[in-house]
Amino acid sequence: MPTRLPLVRRRCHACASERFRANGKFRVNANHKLLDAWLLALCTGCGETAKLSVLERVNVRSVRPELLARLHHNDIGLAATLLQDPAVQRRNRVALDWTGAWRLDTGGTEHLNREVIDVAVRFAARIPVRPVRLVADGCGLSRAETERLVEDGRLVSAVRLTGRLTGDFTFTLKR
Repeated sequence: MPTRLPLVRRRCHACASERFRANGKFRVNANHKLLDAWLLALCTGCGETAKLSVLERVNVRSVRPELLARLHHNDIGLAATLLQDPAVQRRNRVALDWTGAWRLDTGGTEHLNREVIDVAVRFAARIPVRPVRLVADGCGLSRAETERLVEDGRLVSAVRLTGRLTGDFTFTLKR
């Protein structure tokens, strides 16, 4: 599950840093009947503000009142949703850096002593992580040991465990 908003990977024009921190603040601007909205992000190096476009020249009547209210109230949940939206990422030419922005809840340690463990992993948000890392962290193993278990066929799953995933999956670990 996420612990904070991810960092935005984009080059700063002032200091050449490549990380921005979004804090959930929005700027909304109206020009006659047209509306613009941006998510503000601060450079981690120099503090320069970058605007990530959310709405561009949209007719005010076409924006849902609930969305407009959430923009005006700087809704952090809306910021998290918009940052993960592929259309917003593509429009602004940014990527997300989830390093240190999530944690793993295992529900206890009593499962570690069993010979066979069947686990269902559920993501609270679309966070791209390596399943091998999740298994290693959750089961108290090193990543090298986890990769050996995959090679030996004692760690099996219907999904590929060596890449990155953003969706729910299950696995079985045989010790």
